[in-house]
Amino acid sequence: MRRFTRLFMDLDATTATGDKLALLEAYFRGADPADAAWAVALLTGNRPKGAASTNALRDLALEVTSLPGWLIGECHAAVGDLSETIALLLPEPERTTDEPLHRTMEARVLPLMGAKEDTKRAIIRDAWAVFDADERLVYHKLIRGGFRLGVQKRLVTRALANIAGVEHDVMAHRLVGAFVPSAANYERLLNGEGDDDQHARAYPFFLAHPLEGEASALGGLSDWAAEWKWDGIRAQLIKRGGEVTLWSRGEELIAHQFPEIIAAAQQLYEGTVLDGEVLLWRDDRPLPFAALQSRLNRKVAPTHQMSLFDETRAVLVAYDLLESDGEDWRGRVFADRRRRLEAVIRSLDGETIRLSPLVDAGTWDELGSLQESARERGAEGLMLKHRGSVYGVGRTKPGDTPGWFKWKVDPYTVDAVLTAAQPGSGRRASLYTDYTFGVWDRSGEKPKLVTFAKAYSGLEQDEIERLDRWIRKHTTSKSGPFRQVETVQVFELGFEGLQESRRHKSGIAVRFPRILRWRTDKTAAEADTIETLHALLRAHTG
Repeated sequence: MRRFTRLFMDLDATTATGDKLALLEAYFRGADPADAAWAVALLTGNRPKGAASTNALRDLALEVTSLPGWLIGECHAAVGDLSETIALLLPEPERTTDEPLHRTMEARVLPLMGAKEDTKRAIIRDAWAVFDADERLVYHKLIRGGFRLGVQKRLVTRALANIAGVEHDVMAHRLVGAFVPSAANYERLLNGEGDDDQHARAYPFFLAHPLEGEASALGGLSDWAAEWKWDGIRAQLIKRGGEVTLWSRGEELIAHQFPEIIAAAQQLYEGTVLDGEVLLWRDDRPLPFAALQSRLNRKVAPTHQMSLFDETRAVLVAYDLLESDGEDWRGRVFADRRRRLEAVIRSLDGETIRLSPLVDAGTWDELGSLQESARERGAEGLMLKHRGSVYGVGRTKPGDTPGWFKWKVDPYTVDAVLTAAQPGSGRRASLYTDYTFGVWDRSGEKPKLVTFAKAYSGLEQDEIERLDRWIRKHTTSKSGPFRQVETVQVFELGFEGLQESRRHKSGIAVRFPRILRWRTDKTAAEADTIETLHALLRAHTG
């Protein structure tokens, strides 16, 4: 645990990619395989969830320290991170331990999941008795389910590839899916031997860059293929070893949620991998993304059961072919992959697996006009794919090779009033950077602001600091780190979509909200209303 804690602290102390890579390599080269396995899992997103609640941890800290609740609240507001706050307030440990990371996970983290509260309290108290402040900080993040660090999976993959002496793409493929931490699996990860799940594993997804500037700057239109950018679930459909699997871009298996796609895929030849978009389709157009969520929230049944779902059927709109007859096609150019994909789709009966149509235009201006009509077709915009592009791993650097670009329509926008704020996390823990916004409900006798979104991105650093100072001077009430403020500041928010929601006071939830600009030219009375959101919702859902 001590070595992993030091890695955590060192990684958190630097922003240099080269330094982080060196730290990761040094840790993995010197770690016991069982510890290294858990480090891989934690650093690539396979973290235990629901081991201990925030309130339970806070209550236990109150009991152990005998401090009043208001004081812990004030300390939390000053530090900005509850895990760190409690770690600093606890008394010195009674003894020390050199236990390895895997022992901490097996004895002090995993047993918390599903345990009774008395058992949880005893396990946590025992951990506090042997861990120092830094170790407690990491431990708290592990058991609260909020273990996050400024290290991308791609960097962890690079470190492991360097140690194993293989290409980055090879290691990225081995790491697809949730890595199960064990010494044996770590050894297999490095040597690539004895991987029984290889036949069912997806390839790393190739990602597009947002198009910045004019599309015509990309060069001749004839060098590019355009397709609609659908708002669904990016997925790879795989048929290998007589088994059909469906992987989401989030590297989760979603086959049981879409049994009609699995049934249709039985027609595919052995050794076929398709990349595409899962959508719910009705009346010649896709349904909004919100319609898919009812499928994703279903509990997994032991078999693919069509009776679990309504008459709406899911489809896979296929737009790339990654493997054919067991041969990896990712290194071939897009034009060749597309021709093979078209042949594969023509061989299938039905329309459950369908081809993503190309969007034809004679000029960039004509294509721009079609792009502006994307929402009318249930799309988010256009995808632009260079006909000579290979299928890479992740989001490659612009200019490295001809690639893909996403040309999205402008987001939905509303002007909203800032109503509250709380500190961010990590390096933003000392600044108020997580904001709550409201719009007007004018249906009653007296207008009132109704919360509809939270956002924390979009402002420049100088704006963040200026707004932080304003928030501190114009707070109307406080609850721990959460501050309500005078409702006078207006911001333009952008978001990709919206849906009805019973969990939100406004009755509407928005997707990917972010701040577009600080509207210092507007008063709060000029902000938008609930009716504005409902009008956008009607337009969005057709």
